[in-house]
Amino acid sequence: MKVQKDVDIDINCIFEDEVSIGSSSTIGHNCYLNRCKIGKNVHIKPNTIIFGATIGDNCIVGPYARIRPGAVLKNNSQVGNFVEVKKSKIGKNSKISHLSYIGDANLGKNVNIGAGTITCNYDGIKKSKTIIKDKVFVGSNTSLVAPIQINEQSVIGAGSVITRKVNKKSLALSR
Repeated sequence: MKVQKDVDIDINCIFEDEVSIGSSSTIGHNCYLNRCKIGKNVHIKPNTIIFGATIGDNCIVGPYARIRPGAVLKNNSQVGNFVEVKKSKIGKNSKISHLSYIGDANLGKNVNIGAGTITCNYDGIKKSKTIIKDKVFVGSNTSLVAPIQINEQSVIGAGSVITRKVNKKSLALSR
């Protein structure tokens, strides 16, 4: 385990295998970190699990987040409470604030994912990719059925099930 000297680690944390934590980071209580790299000035909130992932600088993760193998959070991104991220890249300045599942996805910069959003990445036989380009806003309670691409500066209406490509600067919704 590699931890910088000015890292604040709260009680009851478990660290296994290779864990690296950058300077000025804070790890809340009851966190589990395994085979992960945490950048500088990162705040890992209580009861968060990070396993096989990379967290960039100035990120906020949790509480109660689960960051699974293959996840990469770029600098200044946020993953909030009860969010699970698996085998996905979360772009710089992007936010997944709460109650969402993001799997097998690539999110660009400045993306906002609304509460209750899921990437439907598994059809029972194979896993498919969701690609969300820069500056996309996804409304709450949305299902993105992969394989799918949401292009730059698009808006997805809350409560939608999106099954087709969304063009740049478009509004997509379903009821």
